[in-house]
Formats: sequence, structure tokens, C-alpha cells
Amino acid sequence: MDTTTRTITYRPDLGILIVRWHQDASLPVLQADYQTMLEVAAEHNCARWLLDVRRRENTDPQLSAWASATFYPQAAARLLPQRLRLGVLNSTYIYDRFRNDPAHQQYVAYMLAPERPFLVNVFDDEGETTRWLQKA
Repeated sequence: MDTTTRTITYRPDLGILIVRWHQDASLPVLQADYQTMLEVAAEHNCARWLLDVRRRENTDPQLSAWASATFYPQAAARLLPQRLRLGVLNSTYIYDRFRNDPAHQQYVAYMLAPERPFLVNVFDDEGETTRWLQKA
């Protein structure tokens, strides 16, 4: 499924949903992208997601707040009994900026905490991301 902002591809051979954003977008557009991503994942009963956000450099802290506290917990509940695994493919530059930006720090820490109903890990190599997602 393609739009100008992203592509969503289910890879049955890997058991992974791959979402690649091609550009930054407004908060409502990204929220719609996330909802579509969940619908495709539910259709394929897929709780392993590779999220390629390398081209989304200017993400609004509101998206981080919404995704971490609202969207990912809802997605995790919908995909039970599987545990939602999110492999975020990011550049080191962007990840360091998010980790050190006070507006994003609390959301990054929240999403990476192991007690969440979903697992998140950040990578800068697609092969490593895929291998991590396939461990279950």
C-alpha cells in the first residue's frame, strides 16, 4: 500500500510488516499512516514491524507522545496474543537528536522500557533490524 508519504509492505517470507516513510508529514497525516499500518498488520496477523523513519527528520514531539502512550499500546492490545515488536530503522544522527532532545526524551525512554506491552529497538542497519524482529 503506497502513498506519497510512505509505503507499507507485508513480507510473508519474513513475517514482517515493513513501513518506509519517504518524507516528513503533518501530525494528522502520520496518525492516519499509523492507523493504516495497524489495519494492514491486523489483516496479516503480523506483530513484527520494521519502521524505516530515516527520512522523517522533523517529527513533532506530539507524534512521539501520541504513538508511545496511545497508538502502540492500542496496537499491542489488538495484536494479542502476539507481542508487538517494533524495529525502528533510523540514522544515528536522528536517534541521537531524539534521545538528547528534552521534548522527546521522556517518550523515547517510555517506548524503550521493557515493561511495555510492546518491544521497541532502534537500529541503523536493516539486516540487524530484520534479524531482531525474527527472534521471538
